[in-house]
Amino acid sequence: MDVVETNTEGLLRDFKITIAANDIQQRVDARLTEVGRDVSIPGFRPGKAPLKILKQRYGGNVMGEVLEATVQESSQEVLSERGLRPAGQPKIEVVSFDEGKDLVYDISVEILPDIETVDLATLELDRVKVTPTDDEINDAIDRIAQQNRETKAIEEVRPTAKGDVVIIDFVGKIDDVPFEGGQGTGIRLELGADQFIPGFEDQLVGVDAGKPLEVKVAFPDDYNVEELAGKDAVFDCTVQEIHGAVEVVVDDAFAENLGLENLAALKDAISDQLGQEYGRLTRERTKRDLLDKLADGHDFDVPPRMAEDEFNQIWSQVEKAKEEDQLDDEDKGKSDDELRPQYQEIANRRVRLGLLLSHIGEQNGLTVTQEEVNRAIMEQARQMPGQEQQVIEFYRDNPQASASLQAPIFEDKVVDFIIEMAKVTERELTPEELNAEAEAEAADAKSGKAEKKPAKKKAAAKKPAAKKPAAKKPAAKKADAADEKKPAKKKAAPKSKKKDDGKAAKT
Repeated sequence: MDVVETNTEGLLRDFKITIAANDIQQRVDARLTEVGRDVSIPGFRPGKAPLKILKQRYGGNVMGEVLEATVQESSQEVLSERGLRPAGQPKIEVVSFDEGKDLVYDISVEILPDIETVDLATLELDRVKVTPTDDEINDAIDRIAQQNRETKAIEEVRPTAKGDVVIIDFVGKIDDVPFEGGQGTGIRLELGADQFIPGFEDQLVGVDAGKPLEVKVAFPDDYNVEELAGKDAVFDCTVQEIHGAVEVVVDDAFAENLGLENLAALKDAISDQLGQEYGRLTRERTKRDLLDKLADGHDFDVPPRMAEDEFNQIWSQVEKAKEEDQLDDEDKGKSDDELRPQYQEIANRRVRLGLLLSHIGEQNGLTVTQEEVNRAIMEQARQMPGQEQQVIEFYRDNPQASASLQAPIFEDKVVDFIIEMAKVTERELTPEELNAEAEAEAADAKSGKAEKKPAKKKAAAKKPAAKKPAAKKPAAKKADAADEKKPAKKKAAPKSKKKDDGKAAKT
């Protein structure tokens, strides 16, 4: 094998490799002999067919197999002998080959940069702890109480008011012709909850029960039923009953109805839930601090192709953000020529951090076990109620998808390891102080002091919303519960869906 290095610029290495014709022929003859032991050819005993006959029958396939194996083995040998660590799959191009002649091919490979060993003990990190306040817990309980409030028919004779729950019958018409899905009987509707298309509920405020009325609305242009989108409609409506909310008493009985032992247990459950959410927020804060310090302390070159791939992913999200008018305010009005360098810098930073975290993980023997991958798959399945088995089968049948779960697991393990080894200063913040610091960080990001995101930035960290605690037993549903049948969103008159915000790829 003859090897000529043709390029050593930066992290790119190019080689021209020549494999002698007689070497190729020896490999082909050896492989044909192996094939001859396993095939049956009429007129010859097993394993006794002449090489000439074997070549006639199997020469083409064997030649292709040998060439592929030769290129693979020789390219790996070239890289191994020189101690080169590829950053990705080498690009290989056959320059020339004919039977009886030398094989000549080019190999182009990006190599991983040399990364300075990181002394993790010298890293100084800031970690905060936030404890939910009594006011937060009580506010969360109040929200749960509102979500679980009951209603009953009002006794006094009065018109409907915003906040009432009304029982209505309706028939929708377009050009005086009823349309499919536009009818409903005994439908519950909370006035002011914006469950129907704009303008529908407003016209039901201030009306008397039992009196028919016409509700005139226009379906949004982007309504999810094409036949109705942008059309004017008239609904013949009658409010059959007016229900008012019954005040919820927050006591032990209320907690028991949610499946918990008593009110104290409910408060503990909410406190734990809020604490977990704050823990997630503060960990992400510490992680950002860590990544910023790592990025500031390292400035090695990154493989151009890796950076290009990362940039293309980010840029596709920028393009989507443009289409959906979700681009950051400071980026609106800028040309692509102005934006590209900004996001190229972000791509380089992400690749550099990825390589650095991978280096630290390898140095310290961190790996991802199959058990951890399985847990991640189960977590994905739990997020798709009713489709758990399909999700599990998808990852089982798609090794590449399963392998994609390893990267975030590995990153989290490396980050946790670094935090454990670093000098960590802990301090306690109130939720208000955490929010104030988050707002300050958002302001820094907007001024260019932190990494940008293609999409519009969300508001600074808010208090985490407490969900209804998991009940030990299902709470009894009332006849007028919120899950009672409502008009289908396709059919009656729901609001149009908002478009999702575009998001940048994670670091």
